[in-house]
Amino acid sequence: MSKADEEVMTQDQAQPVTAAGSSPSAPSRRRELLAFLALAFGIWPVVAVGVVGGYGFLVWMLQIVYGPPGPTGG
Repeated sequence: MSKADEEVMTQDQAQPVTAAGSSPSAPSRRRELLAFLALAFGIWPVVAVGVVGGYGFLVWMLQIVYGPPGPTGG
């Protein structure tokens, strides 16, 4: 083996790999919880209101251009 191969092998072993069943460390768990709370109660409600409001605005503009839905008065 060359020296470059040995460096690559030792580089892979430098960071410990946790088992699939082990719990994550406390700081990463806290960051994950804060990210979830930010998404669940901050970002996604704003996105939902924006999508519904955008759809309502689109329908409103289409009704201004093409008139309200329903049979034409004739």
